[in-house]
Amino acid sequence: MATTADFRNGMCIEYNNGLYFIIEFLHVKPGKGAAFVRTKLKNVQTGRVIENTFNSGVKVNEVRIERRPYQYLYKDDMGYNFMNNETFEQITIDENIINGVKFLKEGEIVEVVAHAENETVLYADVATQVVLEVTYTEPGLKGDTATNTLKPATVETGAEVRVPLFIETGEKIKIDTRDGSYIERAK
Repeated sequence: MATTADFRNGMCIEYNNGLYFIIEFLHVKPGKGAAFVRTKLKNVQTGRVIENTFNSGVKVNEVRIERRPYQYLYKDDMGYNFMNNETFEQITIDENIINGVKFLKEGEIVEVVAHAENETVLYADVATQVVLEVTYTEPGLKGDTATNTLKPATVETGAEVRVPLFIETGEKIKIDTRDGSYIERAK
């Protein structure tokens, strides 16, 4: 059990039968009345952010979570299969709880966040930036560089990304996995 005095950013707590990360908190001590803590909480499963006020000294259940690196092996009808590089234990994770799943390629390291007590996987994060090869894109028109125009391109994982006109098939590009946007050509 933890109290509101133990709150810190990134702490995971149990609240309203769900798991939440504390994004932001502020201890408020008004001139009149009791002190309280104003918080912003992010739901672990849905990603939805809510605001809540706790009275000062209220006890909450702190949930211990662990972040572990896992290597992506393959996908089958059960889900995506990963291996822990230290223990060689294999786990299967559902597609819905992997952030950036459409940019995941075999052999890539993913950070898996799991509940420490019951070993259930809460979610998995692909690296925020990945380098992928463009497998298909329409050729850009010569001389059409006056505007910042983008064209669709398919990368090696099968995902479609909007890229500038000068990108050709076979080039490696850097992609932001959070929103699927083009960053730059890979060096």
